[in-house]
Amino acid sequence: MSVDEPLTTEAIGQPNRLGIGIIGAGRVGGVLGLALQRAGHTITAVHAVSDASVGRAETLLPDVPIIEIPDILRRSEAVIFAVPDDVLESLVAGLAEAGHIQTGHLLVHTSGRYGTDVMQSVREHGAIPVAIHPAMTFSGLSLDADRLQNTAFGITADAVVAPIAEALVVEMGGIPVTIPEAARPVYHAAMAHASNHLVTLTAQAQAMLTAAGIDQAPKLVGNLMSASLENALSNGDQALTGPVSRGDTGTVAKHVETLKALDDQDLFETYRAMAVATARRAHRAGFINAAKLEELQHVLEV
Repeated sequence: MSVDEPLTTEAIGQPNRLGIGIIGAGRVGGVLGLALQRAGHTITAVHAVSDASVGRAETLLPDVPIIEIPDILRRSEAVIFAVPDDVLESLVAGLAEAGHIQTGHLLVHTSGRYGTDVMQSVREHGAIPVAIHPAMTFSGLSLDADRLQNTAFGITADAVVAPIAEALVVEMGGIPVTIPEAARPVYHAAMAHASNHLVTLTAQAQAMLTAAGIDQAPKLVGNLMSASLENALSNGDQALTGPVSRGDTGTVAKHVETLKALDDQDLFETYRAMAVATARRAHRAGFINAAKLEELQHVLEV
């Protein structure tokens, strides 16, 4: 495959399957390898270092050899780099400098932080860089491959190769979403804010209930949070409910008093920051007036 050839989704359609190597058998790499294997592609080899990664590769891709990175590049048409953000650029640049990158190589990374600029070094060797980031949290188990169905993937690619990136995502059951290169930092911050901080919020709420001797904390917060998320995705700020959006200052003040008594600074600061942000959004959405916003901010010690 040459970068000068016209590229369409047929480039990876049957019977033209790709030989794909996986560099990094963490929670993401092995699962994507399994999904692509199910789609009919050949997973040529996997690179894994830690015992956990080796075990994951052997479980998800039991018939795929675990070999060194240069050997993966030699035997693969496409290679997926599922490695930590901070090592991606230096790893790719080192491979390019060592002469392991071949003309026509389709090199895909799964980092949410980066677009294709991070792989600029491979262009000089005629390789094709693509960023494909699944907007999903991974456990590293085979069930994740099923969860890719209808999962959005943030794609950054040159226009000529975008159809290939989109087709790979569709074959894994996902939904391709184009992310401009310049928008990658905002995109990744938004994804991390939505996912990582939700975990923190959930864990804090459950810990509060458990510490108070209340059983079935996951059940108590689970349905509530699921309904809130669904409503928020559909209705935005109009989904706001609770004492802050009602301007119920007395209840918010009681929350502040209660949380201070728990002597958990992280919990208190999280609640306060979220309550302030919620109050401001409630004001902009017309739920509370300026006077009530000021009153809430005073209670929250802003």
